[in-house]
Amino acid sequence: MKRIVIALSVAVAALILVACKDKKNNETIITQRVVKSASKGPVRMPANTDSREVSWIGKTYQLTIHRQPADSLSMVKDDMGQKYIDNVFQLTVARQDGSVFFSRRFVKNDFARLIGDDFRKTGILEGFVFDKADGDWLEFGASVGRPQTDEYIPLKIRLSRMGELDIKIDDQLDTNSDIDSQKPAADADDDGV
Repeated sequence: MKRIVIALSVAVAALILVACKDKKNNETIITQRVVKSASKGPVRMPANTDSREVSWIGKTYQLTIHRQPADSLSMVKDDMGQKYIDNVFQLTVARQDGSVFFSRRFVKNDFARLIGDDFRKTGILEGFVFDKADGDWLEFGASVGRPQTDEYIPLKIRLSRMGELDIKIDDQLDTNSDIDSQKPAADADDDGV
């Protein structure tokens, strides 16, 4: 009887060990799996219209800037192969009586001489906004940037009261620093004493 109890105890212990033993997991991955995402369609920015009244050279003008993604323009690809649709911006400046003083369609190629081949190939016209009325000029800011990044080229567009355009790279940072407010900057050698 003693042998039967010992044999049963050994058998039960063996069953417990076999039942509790971890099974080898063939799904264990030592390195990260590279999951190729399904090819997505081209990414487009939503259409948008910004309209406002501006006091300029003693009169009130209605400024309208309309952004529209343009399937007719060349698409841009990022490093992952994602395609992006470029934008068209329509600027309209109307007088109080509704007559149009200025109207023009802007695309990235209008800035080609300023942005260079790299941004011409890899960037889209992302933004176009009114900045201010300054004397005889209406000033606007625009940007050509690489989609989904912080890389862009800021542009300054000025429209004269005669309807002439002046376009250049905007090298002025738009900050609220002491320099911008024309206060003397603290000397770098001062310790505040």
